[in-house]
Amino acid sequence: MVNQSDLSSRHQNILKATIKHYIATAEPVASKTLAQQYDFNVSSATIRSVMNRLEEAGLLYQPHVSAGRVPSDSGYRTYVDHLIVPNNKINKAIQKIVQQELQLTGASFETLLQRAAKILSTLSGYIALITFPKNRHSTVRHLQLVQVATNQVMLIVVTDSYQTQSILMESPLPEAEVDESTINHELQLLSNFLDRELRGCSLTEIAALDWAEIDREFSQYTNFLVMLLGQLKLSFQASNSSPMVIHGVAELLRQPEFSQLQQVQTLLSLLEEQQEQLSPVIFALPELEDSLKRVRIKIGIENHLEPMQTCTLISANYYQDDLPVGSVGILGPKRMLYENAIALVENTADYLSNPFQSA
Repeated sequence: MVNQSDLSSRHQNILKATIKHYIATAEPVASKTLAQQYDFNVSSATIRSVMNRLEEAGLLYQPHVSAGRVPSDSGYRTYVDHLIVPNNKINKAIQKIVQQELQLTGASFETLLQRAAKILSTLSGYIALITFPKNRHSTVRHLQLVQVATNQVMLIVVTDSYQTQSILMESPLPEAEVDESTINHELQLLSNFLDRELRGCSLTEIAALDWAEIDREFSQYTNFLVMLLGQLKLSFQASNSSPMVIHGVAELLRQPEFSQLQQVQTLLSLLEEQQEQLSPVIFALPELEDSLKRVRIKIGIENHLEPMQTCTLISANYYQDDLPVGSVGILGPKRMLYENAIALVENTADYLSNPFQSA
């Protein structure tokens, strides 16, 4: 990915103008168009030269030889990460609309979710996806590490509802450590440590743990333990998918990007028949290093599910007692009005957290 520091202010401004114009028109953007409609005070030839450089950097591309340029996934990523300027006026306006539309006195939380999804899809023009709250009270009851091969161990986890998860991992012990009694002793010590540290923790609490400052006794296993936490989180997240509210498929199908029947069919199949794959994508527990980033944005090929790779997914978690229990998402074309969509998702997630905070 190209860093912002690699782009001059002129490059950034022309990239931003190209993306904003393409978002508005869905038509490839020519240098002549930018010269006529934007106040760059440079010639069309200069703009064309900059666009060539942006294409060489992988931020723009030409869909046809004679066409103008359109943004690539990397171009959108640069735009989202570095070129969007937060608009307080837009955010406050959207916050006011969300609060007004979702004031459903006495309504059940399910009704609130249905209403929120309808408002999100109507205001954005894209698909709204909202997961039902997960049972945050499901906690770890017992953990045990067991050697299954010379270089492999299995982590066995039992929850308080007696559900069992098993995760296969590379052994944390040196390959030269072949003495069986020593291996068993070390694994037992590690098992006791994990059981002591994680027993009674919910999945969301486990996701928030930071073992950078680990007991000196286990410092040699820090990398293994960090990897183990990540695997544990992914395993539980995949097996603990929750139902979701989906609204606005008709709105999305009006977008020109979804005019091809086969492309639409694969996306609809994912939304209607494969929600067990979709749920953990929408509701993702925050990584420790991203804990300050409220909104997650996955553009094009950053989405691991193939039917979503022509789309952008914007999502944010809603919370109960400072723990994420569900998520609000918008799924739309990469040619998305990002500023509005981000504000919609964030404000809706904030509003859905309120019923929990006051419960």
